[in-house]
Amino acid sequence: MHPWHPVSVIPDSSPARPQVPAADQTLRILAFLARQRGPVGAQTIATQLGIPRSSVYHLLAAMAAHGFVVHLEGERRWGLGTAAFELAGGYARQEPLARIGRPLVAQLADRASESAHLAVMTGRDVLYIVEERARRRPALVTDVGVRLPAHLTATGRAMLAALPREQVRALFPDATALAADRTGRGPTRPAELRELLREVRARGFATEDGEVTLGLRSVGVAVRDHAGWPAAAIAVTWPADAAVDVNGLTALATDAAATLAARIGGR
Repeated sequence: MHPWHPVSVIPDSSPARPQVPAADQTLRILAFLARQRGPVGAQTIATQLGIPRSSVYHLLAAMAAHGFVVHLEGERRWGLGTAAFELAGGYARQEPLARIGRPLVAQLADRASESAHLAVMTGRDVLYIVEERARRRPALVTDVGVRLPAHLTATGRAMLAALPREQVRALFPDATALAADRTGRGPTRPAELRELLREVRARGFATEDGEVTLGLRSVGVAVRDHAGWPAAAIAVTWPADAAVDVNGLTALATDAAATLAARIGGR
């Protein structure tokens, strides 16, 4: 008997013989895609999971209709869609990640003497789930529950840079996906976003300067889960005219992100 399926919990079933095969296969496909570094072909999914290829195509089509997967036609590959990121946001809203991250963000704000926050991806936006405002610092737009365009924020850029390039392309296929604007700054074309994210990957952290609120700057660092995917991001925000040690703030944010990653079983 497998210890993770005790008889008292599942008395008449077995992992090998699910009572609802289509639901079981759908969840297995989603879990498989979530573990990959980028989109994969339907044949790979069928082979790795032992599901008939015809069934895989039918299930992928149904999931695509609901936004859980996207089909990259030119590459004949499938990746997670925006609805899958909504699930991550729903998990965050139910508090586990916020509960774990809140004391770390509070400690970061104390150590930096600047405001700090924790955010997760939800579609093309970031959702703020923890905010700690430093003393004598202005109120930020990044209150808990607020959504902002990911491509404008330090947290969003940090998480986008940690995603496979194909996934970013699926989220931002053209200029209309980058139309959201707050201060007249930020990338407006996919090529500009790709270049910005290349710089973030090279540095290991993201920045923004007035793209969210004029006069404020931020640095953000991704929090990676066990598969290397961005589960969240931590950022520090300060007035642009303040005399701060930017390298020091970046190091503090990086330490906080690494600690949170370790606590959720990530990298």
